[in-house]
Amino acid sequence: MQDLHVAQERRTSAASQREVPFGSNEVRLSPRQWLIALVILAALFHYLPIIWQWIEPLQLGPDHRIPLRLSNDYWTYQRYCGEVCRQGRTLLLGDSVVWGHYVKSSETLSHYLNQQTGSQRFANVGVDGIHPAAMAGLVEYYGRDMANQKVILSCNLLWMSSKQHDLSTEKEFVFNHPALVPQFSPRIPCYRAKFPERLGIVIGRTVPLLGWADHLRIALLESNDLPHWVIEHPYACSPGGLEMAAPYEPSPVPDAKPWTEQHIAKFNAAWVPLDASLQWQSFRRTVGLLRQRGNRLLVLLGPFNEHMLPEKSLETYRERQRGVEAWLRAEQIPHYIPPALPSRLYADASHPLAEGYARLAEDLCAQQSFRRFEAEP
Repeated sequence: MQDLHVAQERRTSAASQREVPFGSNEVRLSPRQWLIALVILAALFHYLPIIWQWIEPLQLGPDHRIPLRLSNDYWTYQRYCGEVCRQGRTLLLGDSVVWGHYVKSSETLSHYLNQQTGSQRFANVGVDGIHPAAMAGLVEYYGRDMANQKVILSCNLLWMSSKQHDLSTEKEFVFNHPALVPQFSPRIPCYRAKFPERLGIVIGRTVPLLGWADHLRIALLESNDLPHWVIEHPYACSPGGLEMAAPYEPSPVPDAKPWTEQHIAKFNAAWVPLDASLQWQSFRRTVGLLRQRGNRLLVLLGPFNEHMLPEKSLETYRERQRGVEAWLRAEQIPHYIPPALPSRLYADASHPLAEGYARLAEDLCAQQSFRRFEAEP
């Protein structure tokens, strides 16, 4: 009798489960409710990054540049670039030579150009450590506001001084800003990221929420993910413990001395031919993107520390320089190739010291090509 009762209870339970699908769920959404939930989520995905801009306003003081620790924070770069473009300022775009690796923000090329012209119209939109392959991605995906602007674009041939710098070596090599380079085509031989990582990067470029989340990780969590950061900062999780805005402290400046005082040796660069250079191809792509958007360009080729090159390597460098100049002339792009600065004004192969930037700005302002460029509406 007891066995019969147990069997009947099991049959009743089974029937109940068949009659009420997902019966263990406390809340079940109808198709209409699912649609409303999806609309709410889509709105949050779209508006959260916008709302955050009110919580964390940009702090743009004189001679502003992207803080060094935010070099990979492309969400912040996009905001900054958009703001200076709305102001109609002339953009200085390039790598750490434009950014000013060995100098304070008040000693950069943009600062001295503003000083020379008695204005505040030059804006430093350079990024430390960026190379031409990454710069093309930066302009394409995060510099969309660079349209109908005046742009002084730096061309640093150091990125073509070896196959490793050029990213054309077949040996795997860890380089700066991999999230900005082409993930699938054209192929970068030394880049060996797995398919899921590459796909995630491509998706992240088109979804603002993912860029904003990356900003929070870099700016507020010291580039850690949340679980690791919580373990290292347990008390910061208390109310008021986490700063809700990225601190824009001055970027640290390395010990700024002439390269000769740092005992840096001369180097015999293995220059990559322009027609085989991945970085040169990327630079031309950047030029194409900027021109397609109606920007007016002035290319600054250099400055490069020619004093560090042995005679044969220097001859090859100047050959590459002439090749770049020939292409710029053929494309009718205004440009300036400054003569080498005195040796004592370089900190290394391509970075000037403060006095070097001041002299470069003075020489640039004296050029007829620069005056015509500035006179254009």
